[in-house]
Amino acid sequence: MLINFLNHYITPIIPSQGSVGSSGDLVQLAHLALAMMGEGDVWVGKDVDPSNLKRMKSTTALKKFGLKPLKLSAKEGLALINGTQMMTAYACLIVKQAKELCKIADIAASLSIEALKGTDRAFDERIHKLRPYPGQQKVARNILRMMKNSEIRLSHLYDDPRVQDAYSLRCVPQIHGASRDAIDYVYNVVSIEINSATDNPLIFPEDKIHLEGGNFHGQPIALAMDFIAIALSEIANVSERRIERLVNAQLSGLPKFLTTQGGLNSGLMIAQYTAASLVSENKVLSHPASVDSIPTSANQEDHNSMGSIAAQKAYRVLKNVQTVLAIEIMCAAQGIDFARVDSKTGKLMKCGVGTQAAYEFVREKIKHLDEDRILYNDILKALEIVKSGEIIKVVEKAIGEELE
Repeated sequence: MLINFLNHYITPIIPSQGSVGSSGDLVQLAHLALAMMGEGDVWVGKDVDPSNLKRMKSTTALKKFGLKPLKLSAKEGLALINGTQMMTAYACLIVKQAKELCKIADIAASLSIEALKGTDRAFDERIHKLRPYPGQQKVARNILRMMKNSEIRLSHLYDDPRVQDAYSLRCVPQIHGASRDAIDYVYNVVSIEINSATDNPLIFPEDKIHLEGGNFHGQPIALAMDFIAIALSEIANVSERRIERLVNAQLSGLPKFLTTQGGLNSGLMIAQYTAASLVSENKVLSHPASVDSIPTSANQEDHNSMGSIAAQKAYRVLKNVQTVLAIEIMCAAQGIDFARVDSKTGKLMKCGVGTQAAYEFVREKIKHLDEDRILYNDILKALEIVKSGEIIKVVEKAIGEELE
């Protein structure tokens, strides 16, 4: 019946709130089962925008497609509602997008390093072999590959008074890498969960027995979702710090707010405001839901995971991180517009093999900001670059191998 729903684009209307993450996602899964029984309400149609869908009674939709309402027999009702499918569905979506977002974050950071004329010395593999976290090593390799043969990098080998870059540039492998390792942990948790039986009781026909247990308890997913929210928040935190450096002339050596026509023009000043706002929101959303528990069911259910809350918060964090990285990519491209001009010769220098490809791809979508325009539209274009993941393919083609 669920497969029929998918094939006919029937989407049960399910409230987002109400689960405490134990005895499964009871409220949400009950509404899913209602629609299968012809009792609930559904959307019908392919569009993701509900305003373009038809809302109707489930029984009407079932008749429309020649389906019969499900008549539940013994144990089937419990099996449908007594599991962690809602929080786990969120977890699957989040962890899949988070793994791709890690590559986007490395691309964004590499573009910022080029724009800020940072060194690639901090990514030397000899450094990272002495602290061999897998994520840290992958990030360092990614950045070195993308910055390979950078003319901008070569231009500041001489007469540069700086000794070391700021942490937001120099420590990208350590920061991004730690988040990557956390996301990999969550990936493993989710992989176990989606291949598990999470209802109760469980029936073992070969032993002719049913056993009452607690596999419905959402604690593994609750902790994992709180962890991934923190890991993703840190990616946005350091991204916003790089954005600040890009727009701050005292730190960047670039024009104030990345515009040569200051005063009447604000440049990309408000883009950093927006990133700061989202990062602040993420800090609130990253407070763990799993540390809370309110007893239910006359205290029979005296410890609840709050996993559904953790999962939905993590999803909001993910969306915010996408936007922050989009803003960084947009600002970094603007910074490169200035940084690539050789101050002595006026010649236009190239970034590394990967960063140059990424820069050119961004410039195909978003033109250089000469005078103020509505930044909202530019941010949306940058966000589409992030969400589509196409920039990853562009970079991988340029470097001749996949990003890790």
